[in-house]
Amino acid sequence: MFSLFSKRLAIGLLGLLLPIAALASAVVQSMQGDVRVNGTPVTLNQRLNPGAVLTTGANAQLVMRFDDNQRVVLNQNTQFRIVDFRYNTANPKDDRSVLDLVRGALRIVTGAVANRNRSAFQLRTPQATIGVRGTDFMVAIVNPAYVSVLAGSVGVTSAAGTTVFGAGAFGLVASSTALAVAVPASAIPAAVTGAFGTMGAAAGVTAGAAGAGLGGAAAGAGTATGVTTGAAIGIGAGAAAAAAAVAASQNDDASPTPTTTHHP
Repeated sequence: MFSLFSKRLAIGLLGLLLPIAALASAVVQSMQGDVRVNGTPVTLNQRLNPGAVLTTGANAQLVMRFDDNQRVVLNQNTQFRIVDFRYNTANPKDDRSVLDLVRGALRIVTGAVANRNRSAFQLRTPQATIGVRGTDFMVAIVNPAYVSVLAGSVGVTSAAGTTVFGAGAFGLVASSTALAVAVPASAIPAAVTGAFGTMGAAAGVTAGAAGAGLGGAAAGAGTATGVTTGAAIGIGAGAAAAAAAVAASQNDDASPTPTTTHHP
């Protein structure tokens, strides 16, 4: 009798654990410094579920890999929330990836969810909501918010309308009621350039098919499309990558012309 009860109890506990495993959306791939989830220190390889609020301290960084191979790099002094994440390999209509950047800066390399169902992905910031088209991009909030597109394109939507930025473009969103506009690299504050450079060099980011490291000038100009494991490369290398991106854009001192759609 006791043996039968024990088996039933074990099956019941397994049934409770399975939904939790199904909800797990990301794993901590690499980290440095003070990184916390819901106020508790994060550990390497920790699973992160929808509802998790992640914060990074000064000189800290976190790289997480989602179940669909989406990668997110959080810069220092950042607060980020996994609002919703669902990845159904059999039915893309059920996919969902909704993320909040509350403050700070991040880089996202999209995975299967965004690549096969663009409408399933949303990055929400206080200034705007960002949608993607198979993309590698960075956002930094310094009031206003700045966007840098490394590959693919993003649609930045505020109450005023939507602006689409392609690879190599830099965008600015002044507020939730202002239309996002393209800006030259020379208009980007040093703090934002530094954040973009640090994230660009994080955790062995590679240039996808080209196979070149992001520390080089070509990758710094926005050709990287994938992320691999590895320790964070130093801030110096990141700054070099950011400088290369700025130099490339300053050849004509303007970002590629965006497409805008105004809301009535």
